[in-house]
Amino acid sequence: MSTVTLRVFRGDSTSSEFRDYKVETAPGMVVLDAIHSIQKNQDPSLACRWNCKAAKCGSCSGEVNGKPKLLCKARIDELPQDQPIVVTPIKTFPVIKDLVTDVSWNYEVAKQIEPLRLADEGSTEPLRMQQIDVDRIQEFRKCIECFLCQDVCHVLRDGQRKDIFFGPRHMVRFASLEMHPLDTADRRPFLKEHAGIGTCNITKCCTEVCPEHIHITDNAIIPLKERVADLFFDPIAKLFRRR
Repeated sequence: MSTVTLRVFRGDSTSSEFRDYKVETAPGMVVLDAIHSIQKNQDPSLACRWNCKAAKCGSCSGEVNGKPKLLCKARIDELPQDQPIVVTPIKTFPVIKDLVTDVSWNYEVAKQIEPLRLADEGSTEPLRMQQIDVDRIQEFRKCIECFLCQDVCHVLRDGQRKDIFFGPRHMVRFASLEMHPLDTADRRPFLKEHAGIGTCNITKCCTEVCPEHIHITDNAIIPLKERVADLFFDPIAKLFRRR
């Protein structure tokens, strides 16, 4: 049985280091398996957040050799094994301990987004939608809130500008509401003034790391930008509004 070396980030926001652990491999092994092996056999103090181990809870987000991944989907046999496999926490959010980060900012931001608003909230009639409309927003419902898209967003990661941009995950949330055919709320002013839709520079890095393969840029962010532009920057629409 072969072994691999995992070079794991250890520490918190005040002090940190990397420690090497040798782990015996097994067929189909993923990085999360290796982390569990370390916890069980070598160092039970190693902290790692996880839940389902089926790539559906979004809990085990991290970076493997510098690339944002779900640890439960990062297969050992697909990684170079002639050098240590470097495992670190996602960089956009503060480290609590080891591989666990504080992502609570995302939940505070989510509270600011106006939820679905129906024309008649008290109606007992079934909600009817065309299948084409269902298909359009169903993609956004696949989000597992792993926040890997938030991790690679240049505005949040490099610029540390959480004060001006909600990030790709929340643009997906906006899109699921704004494109809902039965929703009556208009979130475009909020998108422009508070959520910072204009800040996104369309690099598509968020789309590239999404484990659910949501087309975040093309299907969510760009259509939202177009809707905001129609409201605030369309000269013809401005002309009619003045009358």
